Amino acid sequence: MQNQNLDITEQKKPASRMKYLQLVDYINSLIEDGTLQIGDQIPSLNQLQTQLHMSKETLLKGLNYLLEMGVIEAIYRKGYFVKKVSINHSYHVFLLLDKMNVMREQIYRSIFNSLKDVGDIDIYFHHHNYKVFEKLIKENLGNYTHYIIATFLKEDVTDVLNLIPAEKRIIIDYNQQGLSGNYSCIYQDYGYDIYCSLLQLQDRLKKYEKLILIARPEAIHAQQVINGFLHYCVKSELPYSIESNVEEKNFRKGNAYITFSRYDTDDVALIKLAKKEGYELGKEIGLISYNDTAVKEILEGGITVISTDFEMMGKTAASVILDKNTIYKRNPTKVIIRNSL
Repeated sequence: MQNQNLDITEQKKPASRMKYLQLVDYINSLIEDGTLQIGDQIPSLNQLQTQLHMSKETLLKGLNYLLEMGVIEAIYRKGYFVKKVSINHSYHVFLLLDKMNVMREQIYRSIFNSLKDVGDIDIYFHHHNYKVFEKLIKENLGNYTHYIIATFLKEDVTDVLNLIPAEKRIIIDYNQQGLSGNYSCIYQDYGYDIYCSLLQLQDRLKKYEKLILIARPEAIHAQQVINGFLHYCVKSELPYSIESNVEEKNFRKGNAYITFSRYDTDDVALIKLAKKEGYELGKEIGLISYNDTAVKEILEGGITVISTDFEMMGKTAASVILDKNTIYKRNPTKVIIRNSL
C-alpha cells in the first residue's frame, strides 16, 4: 500500500503537542492499525506538505525522529519506507563492537538489561576492518537516537566518528583520541590499570625472580600496557622482560608471566610448558592473565586475572542514555587472585 492520502486533522491531539510529533503520532497510528505496513512507502515530502499544511522544516524533523527510532528507513532516490510496526520505545541504539566474545557479551547484556523496557538495540560488528567500520556508521547516520561504539582499529577513525553528533556518541572500552564535541566515553586506562594491579600483587610477586609480559605488538592498546608494566618494574626494581610470544627457550623456573592474548593462547602455551617441565603453577611459575572468564576461574585451580568490569561499562553507557547526561570516565578494573600466583 503506497502513498496514502493522509489527513492529520482527523487526529485529535493536544494543542500543546509539537507539530512534528503530531506527524510522528499520525504515521505511527497508520502503521499500528494496518493502513501502512512494513515495506510500504509513505508519502513524499511534497505530498505531506500539501496534505498536512506543515512546513518542510517541521516535516523533516518528524521524519528524522521516525528514522532515529527505526520506524521508517530512507532509500536513496526512492523515499521513505516503513521498517517496523511500533514506536513504543523512547530510544533506538546503534551498538557497534569489534567482535563478539565473552567480554563483549557482558557489555551487550548489561546494556540490553538496562534499556530493554525503553529502548531497542541493533548490534553490529566491524571485526577491526576499517572499511566495514566506515560503511556501517555512514549507512546508519541519522537512523538512531544513540551510537555506542568500541573502536580498536589501527587506522585513524576520528573523521568517521565525528560524523556522529557528539551528544549521540558514546565511546566504550578504548579511549579514542581527537574527537570533537561534548561526547561520552567509558574507557579502560591500560597503563594505569596494570600499574595499580601489580602494586596490589606486589607481595605475591616477590617470590618470583623475573616478571615477563607477553604483549603482541599488533594489539592497539599494547603500548599502553607496556608503559604501565615498565613503570611498575622500574619503580619496584624487579627484573623483567617483554616478549611478543611464549618461547620454550626462554621458559625458566622462577618466572612470573602476564599474558595479554586476544584468544588466551598464551595461557595455554605456558600451562603446557609448566606441565612438561614438572613446574607447579603458583609456585615455580606464576601466571597473571587479562580479562576474566568462567574457564579461568577453574583452569589449573584458577588463573589470577586483571579484568575491567565489563558489566559496569555497559551499565554506565546505558546510564548516559537514561539520565540524558555526558560521562567521561575510566572504567573500574579489579584483580582476582587465584591459584596461579
